[in-house]
Amino acid sequence: MNSTIEAQSKEEAKGVPTEETVVVGEDIISKLHESILGHILSFLPSMEAVHTSLLSKRWIHVWTSITGLQFNDSFHCVGKKKMQKKNFECFVNRVLLHLANSSIQSFSLCLTSYQYDSTLVSAWISSIFERGIKNLHIQYSHELLFPSHSLFSCSSLVQLVLQMKCTLSVPIFASLPNLKILNISGIKLESESSTYSEDLILNIPVLKVLEARGCEWKTMQNIRIQAPLLERFSIAIWRSLSDEAYKSSINVFAPSLTDFSYEGDLEQDIILLNSPSILSASVVIVVDEDRNDRKKKLGYQAQKLLAQIFEVQQLKLLFYKVLIHARDIFTHLPAFGRLTYLQLNEVTGEALLNILHSSPMLSTLVLQNGVSELNKDVTSAPLPQCFLSSLKVFQFKEFNAHEHELVLGKLVMANAKVLEEMTICTAFWLRYSDIDMEKVRQQILSFPKSSNLAVIKCI
Repeated sequence: MNSTIEAQSKEEAKGVPTEETVVVGEDIISKLHESILGHILSFLPSMEAVHTSLLSKRWIHVWTSITGLQFNDSFHCVGKKKMQKKNFECFVNRVLLHLANSSIQSFSLCLTSYQYDSTLVSAWISSIFERGIKNLHIQYSHELLFPSHSLFSCSSLVQLVLQMKCTLSVPIFASLPNLKILNISGIKLESESSTYSEDLILNIPVLKVLEARGCEWKTMQNIRIQAPLLERFSIAIWRSLSDEAYKSSINVFAPSLTDFSYEGDLEQDIILLNSPSILSASVVIVVDEDRNDRKKKLGYQAQKLLAQIFEVQQLKLLFYKVLIHARDIFTHLPAFGRLTYLQLNEVTGEALLNILHSSPMLSTLVLQNGVSELNKDVTSAPLPQCFLSSLKVFQFKEFNAHEHELVLGKLVMANAKVLEEMTICTAFWLRYSDIDMEKVRQQILSFPKSSNLAVIKCI
């Protein structure tokens, strides 16, 4: 008997349940109210939610209480292959039919595996707009006829994500009264009326986030977005309009805007109306080298955009194939009186000093690709104010050990009076070159320092 007790104790010590330690669990979940179970099932892919009807008689109709639908045609059932196109279409139709009289708060439709009849998909979306939908997310890789009228008649929307190829026909006075998050990509926006001469107005009174990427704003009128509570505005737009007749401006009234991001070729005007509170901004400008007609306008367009965000505190300026055509971008800069952080990728030494002279409060400077050139006479030129009072961190990335880069490093070390950290990261190719990098490092460390607190790192 002692041996039996001893064996049982060993089993329990190992965490192995014995007959005396096994407790049959009570099915508490099934006792919950159907509305609660339906809410829980809403977080599952709709196919899995429907499959819970096989659990027991109690669960046969529970899934019909769900308030959120998630359809994904690339979804794989457990132990099965991806659902065939016809089966997927039938499944979506059946679910929507069973829930015809139900309120749906969230709807996600991800169609990446097949191409569907545009009328069918449009009917699915239209039916959802009639259910008091709050969160709508649609991803489709093919052209689609989108039910624009249903969208702009839906006052319940809180979040809208459209990643697809479709045309939105926007009424002259459009309103989405409860929308807080708008994320669109690949969309063509055009006016419902081609003859109306006034601005096309989109009123979104409680919008907090607006992200638009790769969209075409094709209207005869200028577009005015009324978003008084907008905090984040991000737009990426390249060669958006090939027809000169449709080059309208996008005007955004956003007095609460704190975060602004632009990526594009400056072909379409982005006008920020009454946005003095921008704290962080990112401007990425990319221009095709074959666009000779754009070269002369680049400097003016860039200056026009930067002048709207002159009160920014953190700024990322990235140029690709731009400065070789528009060196005048940095010659007429606004005064960035509040700027403390600046990141640049493609810049000449002259342009760098121009923007430093315009940024008297700058404390952190990051050069992603060093500088392309720098006149040695710069050492005798007037120093930027930030060198004397505020520049604390200088990150010099993609350092190529060129003479003008050494001149810049020496200039910063000799004149940045409150510098705390200077990091020089060498370019990848240097590890395969004949340049004696240890000698270069020693040369950099031998430069005189204006700040005794400065730590110099060569990586």
